Amino acid sequence: MSDEVAVPPVDEHARVERSGGAGSTWGGRLAAVRGLGLVGVLVVLGVVGVVTTHGRFLTGGNLVNILTSSSIVGVVTVGMTFVIIGGGIDLSVGALVALASVWATTLATQSLATSYGAWVMVFCAIAVGVGSGLFNGILIAYGRLVPFIVTLGMMVAARGLAQSISDRKTQLVTVQPINAIASGELFGIPLMVYLFAAVVAVGWIVLNRTTFGRRTFAVGGNAEAARLAGIDVRLHTALLYVVSGLCCGIAAIMIMALTTTGSSTHGDLYELDAIAAVIIGGTLLTGGRGTLVGSILGVLVFTTITNLFVLNNLPTEVQNIAKGLIIFAAVLLQRRGRASSA
Repeated sequence: MSDEVAVPPVDEHARVERSGGAGSTWGGRLAAVRGLGLVGVLVVLGVVGVVTTHGRFLTGGNLVNILTSSSIVGVVTVGMTFVIIGGGIDLSVGALVALASVWATTLATQSLATSYGAWVMVFCAIAVGVGSGLFNGILIAYGRLVPFIVTLGMMVAARGLAQSISDRKTQLVTVQPINAIASGELFGIPLMVYLFAAVVAVGWIVLNRTTFGRRTFAVGGNAEAARLAGIDVRLHTALLYVVSGLCCGIAAIMIMALTTTGSSTHGDLYELDAIAAVIIGGTLLTGGRGTLVGSILGVLVFTTITNLFVLNNLPTEVQNIAKGLIIFAAVLLQRRGRASSA
């Protein structure tokens, strides 16, 4: 059956867009409660940090370190939030960060950047991310392939391509304007944190105050109803993966600046961190409902836990167990929330 249908009356089109999860009174209240709950979790973690680290946790330097550590995976999580609300999944984000960072730090690219400016490396990283996201989106939306399979394949292929381009070697960044993104500060806060905040702000506006955002909720909530209302579901789905790829490109620039390298190991397990943050932030894995603020709070929760474990010299395996338990709890809360709203 063709996706092309007659365009319905404008009021029906608008009604379907408004009916996406963002407009639900119950959904809004549930999101607010969940957001307050995550803030409460951060407060509890702060208290634990004060008690267990003998004053090392609640310092300006450590709090800035938490924000800086959250920034890269946080940008990836913004794109993941759009994809999951739209009813998809993207397992390739970590590998795309690695591929974009490697491609942007080759000798040829850095030579061009030295001659024409650092924007060459920035453009390269973003182009790789957007192009890869578009490839994912076309296969999923127009090829009618399962998002899990397509992005899993991209994850493997992109990581392998990054290893091939770099010959499994770390490539040093010699273009100083790129490195300055991580070393520069404004009012004592690294520029990376401001870049993270800017991406989150733009993402929030697009998701909550634009037609694109309303259609994302509509497509994720009921793709067939959205199609019958005249929304081009295939095009919109493809664009969601472009947004995810764009965020991966920006994250690649940030990780290049922070580590002063491009490497095929960059972005390792970012897909799991981003999906976990989106889940505990309250976004439904089935799509149609979620909040960007909740996803970012989820990132901060996981980053704070990691920081506490490092400060207390606790092993990584215990940290992973704690993260896993949090994810289980978040999924159970989602099931209870959906049962209550049914």
